[in-house]
Amino acid sequence: MFKKILSLCLALLMVAALCATLASCSEDMESDEAKITDSPLGEVELKKDFDVPEDFKIGFILLHDEQSTYDLNFINAVEKVKTVLGLTNEQVIYKKNVPESNACYEAACDLVDEGCDIIFADSFGHETHLLKAAEEHPDVEFCHATGTMAHTAGLDNFHNAFASIYEGRYLAGVAAGLKLNEMIANGDITAEEAKMGYVGAFTFAEVISGYTSFYLGAKSVCPSVTMEVQFTGSWYDENGEKNAATALINNGCVLISQHADSMGAPSVCEEKNVPNVSYNGSTAESCPNTFIVSSRIDWAPYYMYIIKSYCQGTEIATDWCGGAEQGSVVLTGINEKAAADGTYEKLVEVAAKLKSGEIKVFDTDTFTVGGEKLESYTADVNTDAAFTPDTEAIADGYFHESEYRAAPYFDVRIDGIKLLNENYG
Repeated sequence: MFKKILSLCLALLMVAALCATLASCSEDMESDEAKITDSPLGEVELKKDFDVPEDFKIGFILLHDEQSTYDLNFINAVEKVKTVLGLTNEQVIYKKNVPESNACYEAACDLVDEGCDIIFADSFGHETHLLKAAEEHPDVEFCHATGTMAHTAGLDNFHNAFASIYEGRYLAGVAAGLKLNEMIANGDITAEEAKMGYVGAFTFAEVISGYTSFYLGAKSVCPSVTMEVQFTGSWYDENGEKNAATALINNGCVLISQHADSMGAPSVCEEKNVPNVSYNGSTAESCPNTFIVSSRIDWAPYYMYIIKSYCQGTEIATDWCGGAEQGSVVLTGINEKAAADGTYEKLVEVAAKLKSGEIKVFDTDTFTVGGEKLESYTADVNTDAAFTPDTEAIADGYFHESEYRAAPYFDVRIDGIKLLNENYG
């Protein structure tokens, strides 16, 4: 009897130990998962309210493929619209890994030969080559993301598009600033050590506008913040982006963001446990402990717009810029595991003020240049070969970004941001 009781006790002890082990494993598994809220900006539903002819075709020219977060963002938008409109595989044609060279012109001509009614290219350097194809094929609509030439080219079939993504980056910056405040309050850093790092691709206005709006968002809640920017000279260079992020962290940056297209910077942040604000999509699955939030442009509303315009025979805007109201500016949900407490609620509040116009991202009362308030600035809006400034961009107390042309033209170097290398442009 005693042996039976002893055996039973041992069995119970083993079961208890197993349960404890399973519970511990469960906790470990939970610790490796991000905790994501809804998006502070909400979502805009796409609706099919027009007919698409069976012989309609649209072609897409992509700089890279699904391995690039930038190009994947476009692909995801295409697939979303494809589902909403019920388009077949034969109606949607991709040309992937097309460099910014004559190869883009050749890809565009191939898409014309395949019967495409609209052709869209996704990279800045594609523009001159796409414009050449548009000149030769006036019966096809050519649309280009991030470009600057449509409003001066004078072609009815050539169009540029962008979004007011500087508002999304500002919101992401607010999340970053709140995280810095939490780190200061916890004693992890001092207020003077609230330095962010930013991995940028090129010294183009698009990148300058992006990192400046991000910085101003952070500064709006964390006044002591400073930022350093390291450029890579490439839109997609995983090793270069890893090296840039590592150099910034080694230089004392306690939070990293980026305007570059690979997982290089986020992966370094996860490895080194440094908070990260990514771009063009959530990195929560790969970086559950450090990912805070991501802003991006959702191109689906623009695709819906150009397809509807073509199918209904209405004009496609020469320059189109979508915002949060159209669903073009998007924020992921907040990763509560990495973000500061109250981040979601604060971003909802700030987003409402951006939409109402109460907050202007480039309010000239919120930054200085050389220690002085910026009262006037002539921007390069009508781009020429020499990038000659031609348009007064400051009025009513703020810089009017993306109002005179869809693509960004804010290229002001403001105080508080240090560029570590500038040989890329």
